[in-house]
Amino acid sequence: MAKKRLYRIQFHNQGKVYQIFARRVSQDKLYGFVEVSGLVFGDNAGLVIDPSEERLKSEFEGVDTTYIPMHAVIRIDEVEKHGSAKILNLEVPDSNVIPYPFGPPAAPKKD
Repeated sequence: MAKKRLYRIQFHNQGKVYQIFARRVSQDKLYGFVEVSGLVFGDNAGLVIDPSEERLKSEFEGVDTTYIPMHAVIRIDEVEKHGSAKILNLEVPDSNVIPYPFGPPAAPKKD
């Protein structure tokens, strides 16, 4: 039996890092975008439900294919097992170093 491929995709979206799992990843249809289809979410057979995975499920409900800008992609891995899909908050420290997907920092408050 042929092995079904499974990919873990991590990307920036609105100041957060998303981690999702999908069966197909390519870049052939829209220039500058990564095409992700066949999204896979965990089953809710267990007693514990992960709220961030539920949020991702509701956000991608009814989505067959999503296109992620190439500059937002952090990493794509082919994995053996499905892990948990999640959304992580990015903590931006008070410094002058800014990660690319963010806008400029707010001006300092004057006392």
